[in-house]
Amino acid sequence: MANTLDYIKSPIEKELKTFEDRFKDNVKSKVPLLDTIMNYIVKRKGKQMRPLLVLHCAKLFGEINESTYRGASLVELLHTATLVHDDVVDEANMRRGFFSINALWKNKVAVLVGDYLLSKGLLLSLQNKDFKALEILSSAVEQMSEGELLQMEKSRKLDITEEVYFDIITKKTASLLASCCGIGTNSTNGSEELLQKMLEMGEALGIAFQIKDDLFDYGDNKIGKPTGIDIVEKKMTLPLIYTLNNTDKSERRRIIKIIKKDKKSKAQIQEVIAFVNQNGGIEYAQKRMIEYKIKAENILESIPTESSTAYLIALIDYVIDRKK
Repeated sequence: MANTLDYIKSPIEKELKTFEDRFKDNVKSKVPLLDTIMNYIVKRKGKQMRPLLVLHCAKLFGEINESTYRGASLVELLHTATLVHDDVVDEANMRRGFFSINALWKNKVAVLVGDYLLSKGLLLSLQNKDFKALEILSSAVEQMSEGELLQMEKSRKLDITEEVYFDIITKKTASLLASCCGIGTNSTNGSEELLQKMLEMGEALGIAFQIKDDLFDYGDNKIGKPTGIDIVEKKMTLPLIYTLNNTDKSERRRIIKIIKKDKKSKAQIQEVIAFVNQNGGIEYAQKRMIEYKIKAENILESIPTESSTAYLIALIDYVIDRKK
């Protein structure tokens, strides 16, 4: 199938392996505890969506080079740092099916590990004078922090409009995926105009990615039952926001009352899921996700490239077709 991860990785398998080796080298430490934790982090890699984006975007405009590998490592170092810190903030014990760093080594160690990863990323860029890559990613980290805080502020009152929702996910999720596209592009092409186009493409992809994640909460994964985790955590996502904005006041009050509860029964969670499913929330979110997917593909197809865009188009398709 043309949008499977194996197909997407196929033209850059060698480069992906080189990136993995470089990344391992970049996190090495002389402190035994830190080295143990770094080995644990390296072994539990996920889908590698971010390095894939960096490498594929670089390949569109030239040969993958040392600057590309450093850019991919920079993104992965800072992304991993934010995940480690997120798990501390969320008091999460699991990450991608593995125990989180804070679950195994406690919060203090986890915070310091996040700081270590952050400093490694900064030093990697500064020592190699990759100032543009650092600028692109620092801007993304700033936006991610703002998005997270904006979401926390709004979730207290449950007054998130669709406009605010898109602002939150553009900052929280899309900014990092956009930075991957920008850093990859910049490593093989110095055009500012091209850079802005690829950042815009990555942002549209990132928004589609987040809407897909939101849909999983309502059983869009076609496997197993709906999870309702966002409902438990009082997160206002697009399917719910749309449905609440398109229902009568008494129904809206009833659903918000359930969401506000600190402890919800399984029946109450299923009630909210059914409410969203029956009132067009899923269809609306899917429609918006497809709009952003098409936007990303249109931007990509409007840009002159040195190599085929087929694999990057397949990656965009994968984002909205994935099952988890």
